Amino acid sequence: MQSPHKTVVAIGNFDGVHLGHQTLLAEAQAQAPELPLVVVTFWPHPKSVIRPGTEPPLLTDLPDRIDLLTKAGVSEVRVVPFTADVMAWSPQEFVDRVLLPLQPAVIVVGSNFTFGRKAAGTVATLKELGTGRYQVHEVDLTEVAQVTTCSSAVRQALADGDVEGAAEHLGRPFRYSGVVMMGHQRGRDLGFPTANLPVERGHAAPGDGVYAGWLTIDGETTAMPASISVGTNPTFDDVPHVVVEAYVLDRTDLNLYGKTVHVDFVARLRGNVKFYGLDSLVEQIGKDVEDTRRILAGATGRAGEQQPA
Repeated sequence: MQSPHKTVVAIGNFDGVHLGHQTLLAEAQAQAPELPLVVVTFWPHPKSVIRPGTEPPLLTDLPDRIDLLTKAGVSEVRVVPFTADVMAWSPQEFVDRVLLPLQPAVIVVGSNFTFGRKAAGTVATLKELGTGRYQVHEVDLTEVAQVTTCSSAVRQALADGDVEGAAEHLGRPFRYSGVVMMGHQRGRDLGFPTANLPVERGHAAPGDGVYAGWLTIDGETTAMPASISVGTNPTFDDVPHVVVEAYVLDRTDLNLYGKTVHVDFVARLRGNVKFYGLDSLVEQIGKDVEDTRRILAGATGRAGEQQPA
């Protein structure tokens, strides 16, 4: 559908809406503050179509991505269904079919932007195709501690259990969201009931270990301190898939089954180990709880937020 007014258009995959994406959006808004900012993004991840099986785990699903973009000031999100047909478009076809109908006055992209069949289009191509029709603003890549901020850098930090490093690139703690499922209820029997969130295939999560963080019930604003385990529970060896298990400190009265919750990761406490007795397991959980309490004491209010910085 043709847009009746001029717009500023930002293009990208925007998985995670990290600091690099946030910088691009801020510069897009600065180009023409009086114009609506429209984001063009793609779903599913292009690699799932270009080379099926090589697509990376997602930092955010599509609704969360749109929510983050909207909170960053985007007026409209145009989602392009990435199919084999779209993959075969020439750069000219992409401009004609996707961009021109948005009536762009300015198009904003990262310096590494490519588009069209076999990534034949570059920023220079976009400028050439826009001669007399729109301007192109190129944004340099963002760096944190001399590391280029990108979705891959965030995924690697998470895989390494470095949730603090991931947060530096995201501009906020990494969040895993899901519906609380019933587990074996061993935590309840041990005095530490947990909210169990199976990690869905194709979604990123921190590497196996124990973390300090926050749990927020969807629709509520209070972030509750939580000790979080990620993994397959090596002590009992009967969990076939990775699960995020969050124990809200000092709360045994919560009934979260069937509710959507958000778990924000602040710091890693330790790796997962196999315990050979319940006494040693309970003792270690108690230590984890106290370590969580200590770490979060100075972090109140830092989590429970999905709004980009």
